[in-house]
Amino acid sequence: MPDVASSADLVSAVQASGSTAGVAAEPTPPQRKTAAELAPSVSIIITTFNHARFLADAIRSALAQTVRPSEVIVVDDGSTDDPARVVAGLPEVRMIRQPNQGLASARNTGWRAAAGDHVVFLDADDRLLPNALAVNLRQFSQSPDCALVFGGYRWVDVEGRPVGDPEVPPAVGDDAYGMFLAGNCIGMHATVMYRRHVIDEVGSFDERLRACEDYDLYLRVARGHRVASTTECLAEYRRHDSNMSGNLPLMLASALGALRRQRPHIGEDPGRRAAYRRGIKDWKRFYVGQYLRGARARMGSADSRRILARDGFRLLHLAPVTLVRAGLGLCYRRLRKTGVLVRDRLLGRRSGRVRFGDLRRTTPISGDFGYSRGKPVDRHYIEDFLQRHSQDIRGRVLEIGDNAYTVQFGGDRITLSDVLHVSAASPQATFVGDLANGDHLPGDAFDCIILTQTLHLIYDMHRAIATLHRILKPGGVLLLTVPGVSGVDRGEWGGSWYWSFTPAALSRLLEERFPRTGLDVSSYGNVLTASAFLYGLAEHELTPAEFDASDPSYPVIVAARAVKEA
Repeated sequence: MPDVASSADLVSAVQASGSTAGVAAEPTPPQRKTAAELAPSVSIIITTFNHARFLADAIRSALAQTVRPSEVIVVDDGSTDDPARVVAGLPEVRMIRQPNQGLASARNTGWRAAAGDHVVFLDADDRLLPNALAVNLRQFSQSPDCALVFGGYRWVDVEGRPVGDPEVPPAVGDDAYGMFLAGNCIGMHATVMYRRHVIDEVGSFDERLRACEDYDLYLRVARGHRVASTTECLAEYRRHDSNMSGNLPLMLASALGALRRQRPHIGEDPGRRAAYRRGIKDWKRFYVGQYLRGARARMGSADSRRILARDGFRLLHLAPVTLVRAGLGLCYRRLRKTGVLVRDRLLGRRSGRVRFGDLRRTTPISGDFGYSRGKPVDRHYIEDFLQRHSQDIRGRVLEIGDNAYTVQFGGDRITLSDVLHVSAASPQATFVGDLANGDHLPGDAFDCIILTQTLHLIYDMHRAIATLHRILKPGGVLLLTVPGVSGVDRGEWGGSWYWSFTPAALSRLLEERFPRTGLDVSSYGNVLTASAFLYGLAEHELTPAEFDASDPSYPVIVAARAVKEA
């Protein structure tokens, strides 16, 4: 029998001879793509403006995703705190700089540079949880006709510790546009994942808006596309003094501006017209209510009164009827209380009565130590203590939980920053474990240890102090703060909140390991600041003179500087 050539051999021979007569060439089979090539690509865009102290946290959270992003882009919007030094040494992160043009412009710069099919925007002071990309990509796979998906978030303090319960978003029905007309149901922008082509279609962030540019984009997307949500917690929203949301007139003007742009698109649909009217009314009520709730507390200093008057004038222009009605209602309630007091005095009732006012209540004004109102009272004292001893924060520094205070108070004196965390899931942790079982920590290693508001969560304090002493270098400094007069955390730390301290107790505890000559223990607080802290008031609601008054009988925090013998 003659040899039988394969079809591939025949095709090759015919192609080599330049003729295909009598031979039907088989098509070349398509090349299979790898799993990595088939996986959705996600770009994470981190915008920063003078938030370099938080930026490392944001970057680590982006790189620690269970589904790795295809790229991480940092956009510096004209910062003066050198975010480039944070990005240096991270080849997987691309940095873009621009003159200060606002948040919307920075996001647009990142979006234009991004190559991913999906886009996530993260502010430098916030963090993604490790499952954020995986959960949102799963939402897209389950709802392929959706243009954007989002989820829940939780609040964290300036040090990155969770505060309160997670915020769970509502379920989005078939009329997402109507939901957004009635209000912004997305509490945090970092929980949102967009399909890239949808932003291409509806247009980028409106750079004329100084705030609420994300709400404006949600409205434009939802007007023609479906939206989906999950109750899973995807990100962490950090509370600190420079949050933009504290500028109430700006936030109200921006929210109303974004909403009013939708008026031509609502048409005559009665449901959407009602949602639009409700949205206008609720935005005004919300920000006017925020203003009036904080007004009395901001009367302390001349600067606070000036800001209060300025904000009041702007809100009067934006929501005159709402502000006047709310103000009259507040005055009526106050006058009614005053009338009762006058009546009681004229009738001789309860002579010498204390006027409790807003404090006559059995629940705190803020149940999260005051974070919902601003910087908590104890944080004022903690940061004052660290500022006083900032020269000790140098060399190799270990901080518990994260390195926010190391960066804030150590600056260029730091040669190496380490973080000890009880959870291996923490993106910043260089050591994992707890101080009571710290045999894995290197001895004589650290020039400084920053331990703020943590020792009370460790049941075996004596072993923890022994570990701290062992791992300090000879001559190294421990900067320690603990709670004195304090509520107990309502969230994850409540079950391990074992202790509160007096100066005498902390001194005895530290003297077991540290020499008295190298030990300085002090207390911060007085009856007013202690009461304010228990009620959940914030730093701006007290005056500097009120903070400076010291009464050892009412310690809000107890602080210690302990030096290991050389």
